[in-house]
Amino acid sequence: MPGTRNTLITRRFGGKTDRPDTGFRPMISRIRNRTGLPECVTLIRAAFQTVAETFRLTPENCPTHAAFITEETLRRSFDAGVEMYLLRDQGRPEGFVAIERSPKEVGTYYVEKLAVHPNFRHRGYGRALMEFAVRRVQDLGGRRVSVAMIDENTRVRAWYAGQGFVTTGVKVFPRLPFRVCFMELSVTPGER
Repeated sequence: MPGTRNTLITRRFGGKTDRPDTGFRPMISRIRNRTGLPECVTLIRAAFQTVAETFRLTPENCPTHAAFITEETLRRSFDAGVEMYLLRDQGRPEGFVAIERSPKEVGTYYVEKLAVHPNFRHRGYGRALMEFAVRRVQDLGGRRVSVAMIDENTRVRAWYAGQGFVTTGVKVFPRLPFRVCFMELSVTPGER
């Protein structure tokens, strides 16, 4: 993806797939208007429902968890300038990622709601979305990529560690029924 040109927002990648090679590759495209948000909400809910089930999260004990996201919540983030990207394969939405500049930490960007629909996992889509997000942060001049997850989700923590992220802290929030692990990846702006 060239430099910092915001006009080019779609990227092809060579993720793994169980389909025969047709020459078509999944595409990651930026959500440019609110009309794309409903399918993002559906995908995010489906992807995070497995996490909610594993950790026994419900709308009552964890209403802000991504498994219970509403279109209004996503719309507020979109309107606040959070960049949102959808990964499609043969036209189907199969993955999602959001990128938000930290309002407090200069050079830090949050990668949020990295989601792959359960029916399309283990095809390299999550890694492709994260690599895309890291490149986008570099294009924006960022120096750090920050992620947060359920601390007890050791599989997800190991996945991020395998991509170079290091744990920067664990915090307890009174309104959440789990500890939150924060991880970070240092990047060089504009470098690939």
